[in-house]
Amino acid sequence: MATDVEVVSEADEPGWEVDPDDDWGLAVITTVGRQLRLRREAGGMRVPDFAKAVGYGEDLVYKIEAGKRIPRPEFLDKADQVLRADGLIAAMREDVEKVRYPKQVRDLATLEARAVELLSYGNHNLHGLLQTEEYAWALLRTRRPVPPEEQLAQAVAARMARKSIYDRSPAPELSFVLEETTLRRPVGGKMVWRQQLEHLLQVVQLRNVEIQVMPMDRWEHPGTGGRIQVLKFGDGTAVGRTDDEFNGRPVADLKQLRILELRYGIIRAEALTARESVAFIEQLVGET
Repeated sequence: MATDVEVVSEADEPGWEVDPDDDWGLAVITTVGRQLRLRREAGGMRVPDFAKAVGYGEDLVYKIEAGKRIPRPEFLDKADQVLRADGLIAAMREDVEKVRYPKQVRDLATLEARAVELLSYGNHNLHGLLQTEEYAWALLRTRRPVPPEEQLAQAVAARMARKSIYDRSPAPELSFVLEETTLRRPVGGKMVWRQQLEHLLQVVQLRNVEIQVMPMDRWEHPGTGGRIQVLKFGDGTAVGRTDDEFNGRPVADLKQLRILELRYGIIRAEALTARESVAFIEQLVGET
């Protein structure tokens, strides 16, 4: 029998699994699930009836109410309408959307949102803030063992959400030094690679963004040990990390940060100038 509501299949469930190590995320989703169940029961609705009304499977409703599944925003909006919650359920969207991203990425996004200056040297892949969505998908799919598609979607969405840094006012100063090899590696195939290069040329037009390329024939610089990243904040504090020192963990000690800034300064001086780098990327686009 035809119905007015299309029920989403199990394969299309509009939510993600909760990270068991994310205490705050678990608390948020548990609270959301409890509120949904209490309001549903107060309205005298059984799970099958509620599931049909919101247009999703019963199994998904049970998982969300049990705090085992992260609902997507459209689910909360529909539930708010069906349960006549006057916006109280829909109001939980902000916290739920944050929980949808892995804790590590949320922490990074929080730091980037506070930063007034970002310094980044990458010798393996492009920085997440520079990646197109297609490039990010292709890059993450190279992981082994291959993560579930749902987990990849979560990671890509989180990476794209971090790009809100470009919309901030006042705008932070963003400096990227990219190894030539990261620009020549055709991640995702020729079309995705070309679109990524063209995207870099668009990003570099922003007045607060500087991209420099480190030619492969310049190896006598302190970036051979791996990535270097430094985030500086408005209160004068900073945090940084590098692959080959401090166990790869973020550091905030002034002596350690001074080492990272010294290395980054040398790397920046050895790289092509910003203008030369733009010309180099344009040349690569012309060759693809």
